[in-house]
Amino acid sequence: MDKQFEILRANRQLILKVIEGLTPEQLNKIPEGFKNNIAWNMGHLVVTHQLLCYKFSGVEFLVNNKMITKYQKGTAPNEVISAQELETTQDLFVSLIDQFEEDYKSGIFKKYQAYTTSANVTLTTINDALEFNNFHEGIHLGYILALKKLV
Repeated sequence: MDKQFEILRANRQLILKVIEGLTPEQLNKIPEGFKNNIAWNMGHLVVTHQLLCYKFSGVEFLVNNKMITKYQKGTAPNEVISAQELETTQDLFVSLIDQFEEDYKSGIFKKYQAYTTSANVTLTTINDALEFNNFHEGIHLGYILALKKLV
């Protein structure tokens, strides 16, 4: 699974590089034809990883419930995300991967409640969750690249 962690880190670093130099206004802009923005996509990636890997393993989240509620599947931005919250999200973007890898290697993910994703893929293990999460992150990298062209 080391390769999956490498892929996850590489994708997150690429996203951070893509958004480097963008202002909070640009990160919050919702272009015509879109229902969200770059800032929301980043928060959504943090939260989705927590849900797929921690929630369905019965392990406590590493982020607060407010963040889960704000960025989970089915939500959209309903307020401007402050520069401070953007900075916090960017910090979590990297630090949570290190914690996840440590948690994974320590063996805390002992069980997994089967979950069928909106892509109709059923996850039954933490390994399935990590692999699907990487697929999901790639989709959102594409959205972020498209959004960047319009902000």
